[in-house]
Amino acid sequence: MKIVMAIIKPFKLEEVRDALTAIGVHGLTATEVKGYGRQKGHTEIYRAAEYTVSFLPKIKIEVAIKSDLVDAVVEAIASTARTGRIGDGKIFVIDLEHALRIRTGELDADAI
Repeated sequence: MKIVMAIIKPFKLEEVRDALTAIGVHGLTATEVKGYGRQKGHTEIYRAAEYTVSFLPKIKIEVAIKSDLVDAVVEAIASTARTGRIGDGKIFVIDLEHALRIRTGELDADAI
């Protein structure tokens, strides 16, 4: 089992969700986060004053999946979230040792 964690632009969330649903992923967690990468933020002008925005709004998606779905999930997220502009995000794949569905007591692959 794996957890695929992706940091994407907020306006791409619905497209990514639809792409994951189409390949059989039935649940995900999305969290509003802020961060920066190589771009280190940007400058904006507000009421004639220039200021630096260091942390940019992003969405963090976490999906627990069976190991055989990793490549399909990563490709679905990458192709859907890509705009071709700086700040498109990152995808991380993490090992998941154990899972438990609280309501039913199902374990591991049955729980996800």
